[in-house]
Amino acid sequence: MNDTDRKLGPTILQVEGISLAFGGVKALTNISFEVKEHEILAIIGPNGAGKSSMLNVINGVYHPNAGSITYKGNVRQQMKPHEAASQGIARTFQNIALFKGMSVLDNIMTGRTLKMNAGFLAQCLYIGSARNEEIEHRKKVEEIIDFLQIQSIRKTPVGRLPYGLQKRVELGRALAAEPELLLLDEPMAGMNIEEKEDMSRFILDVNDEFGTTIVLIEHDMGVVMDLSDRIVVLDYGKKIGDGTPTEIRNNKEVIDAYLGVSD
Repeated sequence: MNDTDRKLGPTILQVEGISLAFGGVKALTNISFEVKEHEILAIIGPNGAGKSSMLNVINGVYHPNAGSITYKGNVRQQMKPHEAASQGIARTFQNIALFKGMSVLDNIMTGRTLKMNAGFLAQCLYIGSARNEEIEHRKKVEEIIDFLQIQSIRKTPVGRLPYGLQKRVELGRALAAEPELLLLDEPMAGMNIEEKEDMSRFILDVNDEFGTTIVLIEHDMGVVMDLSDRIVVLDYGKKIGDGTPTEIRNNKEVIDAYLGVSD
């Protein structure tokens, strides 16, 4: 996929001059970049570079000390996570955050919460609009289960599943929200080669079939180079690179800081 002429849309996310500090510790310093519709953008860098902090700023977990984010043409300095979710931003995390005692289907169903309109009483009694609404939501969840090829475990409690499948269920829950922008925080962490290949294929399919814009953090450079249209490189909270996979491969500052010291 990388370095192709695949057609991308207009800018969906513009990060401008973002700085974030915790006390005297600077997590991000004057970070700017943009993400275009239908793009897969990777954010890479050594541990502690500020990658997860950047995702946390985008979806409102952290509020920056300076700078702004423009999402779908709307400029904002602060946003709460539920507001980001309601506006089409979904997120997965480094550490799996699933309900271990619930089934695969029910975990993915929780991703539909913001799309449920029936009142609390109607939902409890499972009558009228609540019943019709749940039928439609379950239909959507079943489509995601088919897409991720996890039909055989749809009723299995998530806590019984191996790590790679739990990661796939977490992706399914994020997709259940029908995001326009999907933030993936180390989706391949802890996976073996076969699991990484499967997850890479699903990420490409999400981008291609659903048209979802994706921003991902990943340490496996082979995966990054294969999946990404463009790469942003952070080091100690500062941006040191922004370009195509080929440009990043040949960027001396990036090589010295992350990929290994260049000649």
